[in-house]
Amino acid sequence: MNVPKEGYMSKPYKDLRAWIDLVDQLGELKRINGADWNLEMGAITELIGREGKYPPPAILFSEIPGYPKGFRAIFGTTGSVQRTALTLGFSDVRTGTQLIRAYREKSKELRPIPPKVLETGPIFQNIDSGKDVDLFKFPVPLMHEKDGGRYIGTNCLVITRHPDEGWINLGTYRVMVHGKDYTAFYISPGKHGRIHRDLYFERKEPCPVVVCVGHDPLLFLAAGNEVAYGVSEYDYAGGFKGEPIEVVKGKHTGLPIPAYAEIAFEGEAVWNDLKKEGPFGEWTGYYASGEREEPVIRVKNVYYRDDPILACSKPSRPPSDYSFSKGIVKSALIWEELEKCGVPNVKGVWCHEAGGGRLFNVVSIKQSYPGHSRQAGFIAAQTHAGGYLNRFVIVVDEDIDPSNLFEVAWAMSTRCDPAEDIDIMRKCWSGPLDPIIPKGKRGLNSRAVVDCCRPYAWKDDFPAVAECSKELRDKTYNKWKDILGLI
Repeated sequence: MNVPKEGYMSKPYKDLRAWIDLVDQLGELKRINGADWNLEMGAITELIGREGKYPPPAILFSEIPGYPKGFRAIFGTTGSVQRTALTLGFSDVRTGTQLIRAYREKSKELRPIPPKVLETGPIFQNIDSGKDVDLFKFPVPLMHEKDGGRYIGTNCLVITRHPDEGWINLGTYRVMVHGKDYTAFYISPGKHGRIHRDLYFERKEPCPVVVCVGHDPLLFLAAGNEVAYGVSEYDYAGGFKGEPIEVVKGKHTGLPIPAYAEIAFEGEAVWNDLKKEGPFGEWTGYYASGEREEPVIRVKNVYYRDDPILACSKPSRPPSDYSFSKGIVKSALIWEELEKCGVPNVKGVWCHEAGGGRLFNVVSIKQSYPGHSRQAGFIAAQTHAGGYLNRFVIVVDEDIDPSNLFEVAWAMSTRCDPAEDIDIMRKCWSGPLDPIIPKGKRGLNSRAVVDCCRPYAWKDDFPAVAECSKELRDKTYNKWKDILGLI
């Protein structure tokens, strides 16, 4: 029997339905019938994620009261190592560390592949236009008790085009249903979709928008993380699959829509057409952004497959149903950017779920020269992937597992002199989702770079760690493994 090596690329699946079948075969799908869209689906997802077995399964809700039997909703698509590996196309990956390494190795050789435009696709099985548009046709959940409304856009792709340069951006930005044919949508300052939208608005031109809310989870991973400016997430995801993402053109906007998507709608946002958006429980674990007036999408067309599946995520106090995959992809991207910036001997990066995959990031290095640890920390705090809403960057030696908070806390407790080894960076990129920024204040924060490495000048004379050597551990285990295996 041939065992594939770590990171081996598996054959890509075709769409969300095929992905669900594969997840079911992995034993990581839970089917629940009869849960209500009004708070129940969100509460069930939270209970299973926090109090159920680990890792939590993906949850497919069916027979939702008030909706046709075939209309379904899925939560927690990428909430485990196995599901994220499946989504990224990796086989024989069993741990988060292996998953990050596989992602990095693939990224090094990644060649973006532009999407393939089809004349038609399953997403055009049903088309509602004009007075037939009704977003409440789908089981849009009320996620949290204090939310300002029902959110159709959580696990979503908000698709826009740069008005001058022409490239397509896919971003995961929250979308709140106001009426059957219009939504408010929020995009944090600095995000590529916000840049696109602002360019249209500055010219007093309507901004064409597509929102896709049922799709290949790989597109969700790409849309929810930092892809380089000017690179379409379609191209990036196609590079991971090794084949182009198949798309169709929206009949009103002409924007590319995944051909095998479940549900999508298109329309226009206008600079002076605003509605209240929020509050909404967010990935930081707070209703941090309050409510404000945001642009409205006036929906022209809704496209959906027969028996459509609405893709959802419930951001909340970590761990949430997508904080794991957020941290995995973010870790790999920061690691990659550190190396591109010339930082050598990076041994690991881990963005902890406790920080929502952004706020608490750890970098492990093998120190090579004076200032190496500070360099790694400062750059990690300001890379494209690590710059937005970061709070703490911890740098540790190579003997510390960055994913193990106990080891990180031990290194911080024993190798860090607070007066000498903690630096503060001020006026950094943040936004309204940051709970520590007072309402109405500018989107800036500070961040701490904490050097928890042995002092380079005398690292070889630093007290030795009191533990068995690897040789002694291996020798002892081999002699006593039968007994030790019972412990």
